[in-house]
Amino acid sequence: MVNATRLMVGPHAFPKRPGSDPVAGPVAWRVSDAPVAYDAAIAWMEARAEAIARGAAPECVWLLEHPPLYTAGTSARPEDLVAPDRFPVHATGRGGQYTYHGPGQRVAYVMLDLDRRSRDLRAYVASLEAWLIATLAAFNVRGERREDRVGVWVRRPEKGPDVEDKIAAIGIRVRRWVSFHGISLNVEPDLSHFDGIVPCGVRQHGVTSLVDLGLPVTLAEVDMQLRATFEEIFGATAMELGTGSEL
Repeated sequence: MVNATRLMVGPHAFPKRPGSDPVAGPVAWRVSDAPVAYDAAIAWMEARAEAIARGAAPECVWLLEHPPLYTAGTSARPEDLVAPDRFPVHATGRGGQYTYHGPGQRVAYVMLDLDRRSRDLRAYVASLEAWLIATLAAFNVRGERREDRVGVWVRRPEKGPDVEDKIAAIGIRVRRWVSFHGISLNVEPDLSHFDGIVPCGVRQHGVTSLVDLGLPVTLAEVDMQLRATFEEIFGATAMELGTGSEL
């Protein structure tokens, strides 16, 4: 199921500057098996980002799922919330518009010290896109970026000419030059749950998932590829165990 051939991501590499990190060691890698409530996840992520900024904790990537919910980014438009009573709606400080999170979607919250890597936010977003594209390539899916909209897209010629669907979203926030929020990749979510919003404010295109594309992959398989391709772009990781109550 997995293709070991990867996209070339060298031009988008986003490593730490040598000798610049007072907290020695690789990026902490956390995986939560059970769905995590949104407010609890945000509180933990913001606290961890603050600890990273103080030099009191290592950088961190946290993989998780949420219960079904919608989030409204800083550019969200009220008219894009089509079904406000369908799922809980959370206002969030990340960039972007409305998006959906729920079971079967892998969310990765990415807490990196950009002050010790690069303050170029465009390069950081491009590196997140490259990470997703390389992960999809491992499953023989060609993900593509678009200059006029953030995220990763898949062409759907079987649906018609010029048809493409979004398979992954990106929304970030930066405080004291530490990033938080991150990415979401549709593995096997209920795609009808996206009907309650205009995802990311884009009306002319739909959404898809790996399973919708005919690839019956598991979250564990996707997690393995996310970690491998992350390390190619951002550097080494080390598993961090915990319940989420500690930083």
